[in-house]
Amino acid sequence: MSTIVLLHAHPDDEASGTAGTTRLAVDAGHRVVIVFATHGDHGTLPPDLREGETVVDRRRAEAQAAGQVLGTDRIAWLGYADSGMTGWEQNAHEQSFHSADTEEAARRLAAVLDEEDADVLVGYDWHGGYGHPDHVKVHAVAHRAAELASRRPRLLENTMNRDHVRRMVEAARQAGTIGEDEDFDPDGPADDGNPMGTPEAEIHWHVDVREVIATKRAALSAHASQEDVGWMLGMPSEQFAAMFGDEWFIEPGRAPGLTHAHPLG
Repeated sequence: MSTIVLLHAHPDDEASGTAGTTRLAVDAGHRVVIVFATHGDHGTLPPDLREGETVVDRRRAEAQAAGQVLGTDRIAWLGYADSGMTGWEQNAHEQSFHSADTEEAARRLAAVLDEEDADVLVGYDWHGGYGHPDHVKVHAVAHRAAELASRRPRLLENTMNRDHVRRMVEAARQAGTIGEDEDFDPDGPADDGNPMGTPEAEIHWHVDVREVIATKRAALSAHASQEDVGWMLGMPSEQFAAMFGDEWFIEPGRAPGLTHAHPLG
């Protein structure tokens, strides 16, 4: 069995991006550790905060609850502040992940890799899927941490399949579930001006997670304070499975070709 460490930018990214792959790995007997780069400070302000409770308190508690749903063995934190979206003033905050020294952040992650004697490290693609500054930073930090670790782990990059999203959008338009005038375009500029995700030809692993889709939905439900989670959970079950039933990974250095299987077998 392997030990897998997944680096995510904010609490709830693990639920929407890799929850199915995580649960399948847990069910197969692997040890799974989730590391959050930030506390998600700029998430939605929950209206039901208790006296003395902060947004950070809530988001950390939600991450722990989601981890229990997924069966993860450990939750760890690099300790940085949420940088907000591209161009926000928080990008330049001295404690933001975006502003952090990549070498220092990578050393923090490498310490976790060494503690766990990790076999696999999962980060994000080169622009973090859609260009969020913290997601982009995850890519750089994961790659450098893999180099710094005492035993170099196998590296995977979570991504979105741009061609798959395009096919889903077109199918939804033909079915009339979204209008022809709705402007969502996976080939259009995302947060950093680049198209979202990665072309299918550059992706190596496709994981069908529909057998654990209820668990993925429950993990998202644990992040109830987040507005984005609300619209995801508002989808009918069939639509939710179509949107979130597939997870995609790049394996740097691997020969081209898409394999429809869990990367850990």
